[in-house]
Amino acid sequence: MAQGRAIARARTAVTAATLSLVVGIGLVGCSGSSADVIDYAVDGSLTTYNTNTVAGAASAGPQAFARALTGFTYHGPQGQVVADNDFGSVSVVGRAPLVLDYVISDKAVYSDGKPITCDDLVLAWGAQSGRFPGFDAASQAGYRDIGSVECAPGQKRARVSFAQDRGFLDYGQLFAATALMPAHVIADELGLGEGGVATALETADQPTIDRIAKAWNTVWDLKPDLDLKRFPSSGPYRLDSVSEDGVVVLVANDKWWGTKPVTGRIAVWPRGADIQERVNQGSFDVVDIASGSSGLLNLPDDYVRLDSPSAGIEQLIYAPGGPLAAPPARRAVALCTPRDVIARNAETPIVNSRLSPAADDALSAAENAGEAGQFVAANPDAARAALNNHPLTVRIGYQTPNARLAATVGAIAKSCAAAGITVQDAGSETAGPIALRNNEFDALLASTGGAAGSGSSGSSAIDAYAFHSGNGNNLPDFGNERVDGIIAAQAVTSDPKELARLLGEGAPILWADMPTLPLYRQQRTVLTSTKMYAVSGNPTRWGAGWNMDRWKLST
Repeated sequence: MAQGRAIARARTAVTAATLSLVVGIGLVGCSGSSADVIDYAVDGSLTTYNTNTVAGAASAGPQAFARALTGFTYHGPQGQVVADNDFGSVSVVGRAPLVLDYVISDKAVYSDGKPITCDDLVLAWGAQSGRFPGFDAASQAGYRDIGSVECAPGQKRARVSFAQDRGFLDYGQLFAATALMPAHVIADELGLGEGGVATALETADQPTIDRIAKAWNTVWDLKPDLDLKRFPSSGPYRLDSVSEDGVVVLVANDKWWGTKPVTGRIAVWPRGADIQERVNQGSFDVVDIASGSSGLLNLPDDYVRLDSPSAGIEQLIYAPGGPLAAPPARRAVALCTPRDVIARNAETPIVNSRLSPAADDALSAAENAGEAGQFVAANPDAARAALNNHPLTVRIGYQTPNARLAATVGAIAKSCAAAGITVQDAGSETAGPIALRNNEFDALLASTGGAAGSGSSGSSAIDAYAFHSGNGNNLPDFGNERVDGIIAAQAVTSDPKELARLLGEGAPILWADMPTLPLYRQQRTVLTSTKMYAVSGNPTRWGAGWNMDRWKLST
């Protein structure tokens, strides 16, 4: 069940039957009664049910809702793409151009009894394709390459045709778990009638699409007084409640047509400062966090710990405005940042990757451009020279509490002071992509997409879109026509030599313009009670929650 040492691009869907064998291993020898509830602690906030927005993708929502909002695929314990045959099937009917047929199971219904239809695919495409303004989508990767989604509203079949020469190789990542939101909720909210969402998007009815986009961005915000009618489930679990302190309670969905979940109730706890205390008390059954984020955790005898690498890159993400808007200032901060010390403290090597973050070492080595060498050890003199001896004050934000990132900011502040750069700790509970966009600080210390957790899709081709112009999670608002072309080519290229050439071409551009400063691969820590069964880590943003319906806590 341990994750692999190298995290490869998630290209191939494997069958759910294969995965069930993997999961079953964790249940061998498991006997006795099962607890009624499992307490699951994650390392981000739980602010929205829609994990496809900029804020949602960076939150702990994917860890919480992978088995509440299902799709044609999900991500297994190595981050691999797994076919979810309970939900439906995908078949390739054309290669040039790429054409896919999606068929939703006849049994598939939401927890409110409404059928799951191709309208939901049209909404996912419309929101994330970049064609229609107003949607605050995190990523357009793959969806922007789709030419059309043929869907008769209310039906369970859709034909998805990609643009010529845009055979998106990681198509298994599309319309996956947490990607498909219930279109009928927006239709009801806006009074559009059955099929109204799909019809508006397919006919490019922009005034109506503007209303749909506004609803898609906000209607699924999580608050203690939420209206559960807006939050139907398509998986083994459904949303039951949200507490005042942000704890999300999931319960078994009695409308689920597949295998019933082992445990009837799971409470998902957002990031807090009391993880050690709760572990000591035995009140958390599963903890899924970035290693070191809660300091040096002391493990009681009745817990098991698994440490493994994620596919996400811990990095400094520079704001598009303010004192770090210009490359010279960004380079100055990078020059005085002790990346070697920071990586050593994280007990992991420095990572130079931006365009191949989820790739294995052989491919990501192509990004080790000569320019990267000058940004390994702190060089305050070079940083001072880059600024022409002008003073600079920089606010670095990160989501608190996080002991490791607080220490990282401290190390940068100490080192950069010698260059005349004042670094201020701007960590807060609300620090994230939206706060960076709102100029609440000048750089965000976070993982891929600004996430507190891994943040990664598991696919380098998809994660690279964080540097594509117009992408929602392009938080520095970086734009370079050649880099856009490299990212677009990477998404449809399978030849390793050509991929290495593309990465090698892009690296010098990114080191010169410095939209981000990669530090190290975020390591993950999963703690489980010794009475827990079938829990496995995951290098992607879906984390350990990918199979929570198989979890069992013996009593």
